[in-house]
Formats: sequence, structure tokens, C-alpha cells
Amino acid sequence: MPFWKSPAFLIIGSQLLFSISDVIGARAMKTQGFTPAAFLTWWFLLYTVIRQIAVFGQLYIYSAMELGRTVALFGAGSIIIGNVMGFLLFKETLTIPVYVGVSLAICAFLALALLPSGVKS
Repeated sequence: MPFWKSPAFLIIGSQLLFSISDVIGARAMKTQGFTPAAFLTWWFLLYTVIRQIAVFGQLYIYSAMELGRTVALFGAGSIIIGNVMGFLLFKETLTIPVYVGVSLAICAFLALALLPSGVKS
């Protein structure tokens, strides 16, 4: 299977796109405010296009894997990417218990992504 069709790659890619659009939206909302005019700008178009591409990846994964495993992978991927982006982009530092929780999410992601599912189609 090519790497771009692997579930882990598509989940991380989709979650990364969602997170990038979240950063774009958060920064634009902080500067422009939540007004109707803010949604008629370039950033909102970019935000929407990025999210739509991420949705295509998400829907492909939903068609290829069982729902429970998929939702858990997306959740763990979101935690991982959100924390990495927070650390690298916003210089956020968290407490030790939070980092332990993130580490457990990483372990859960790896277990769900790499271990066989046991479901036969």
C-alpha cells in the first residue's frame, strides 16, 4: 500500500489541515472580531478550502476503517497535533501531568494505527 493511502498518514494529514485552518481562523477572529464582514475575506475562503480538503481525507478514512477505531485515531491525532502546534507556534508549556496525558494519547494513536483491527470485511 502506498504511504499516502495508509490510514495513519491520512489521519495525520487531515488533522494537520484541520489544525492549520484552526490557527488561521483563530488569528483572524482575534484581529477582525466575529462580525459578518470578517467572513467575506480571503482568510475565510482559505480556511474553508483547507477544511474541505481535510474532510475528503476524513471521509476516505471513514470508508476504509471501522468507525470506533477511526474516531479514536482522529481524537488522539488532534491531541498530538494540537499540542505540538501549541508548543512550536505559540511557545506554550504545559504541566507534567498534561504531558503524561499527551504521551498516553501518542501511545493510543500508535496502538490503534499499527495493531491489527481484528475486523474482517
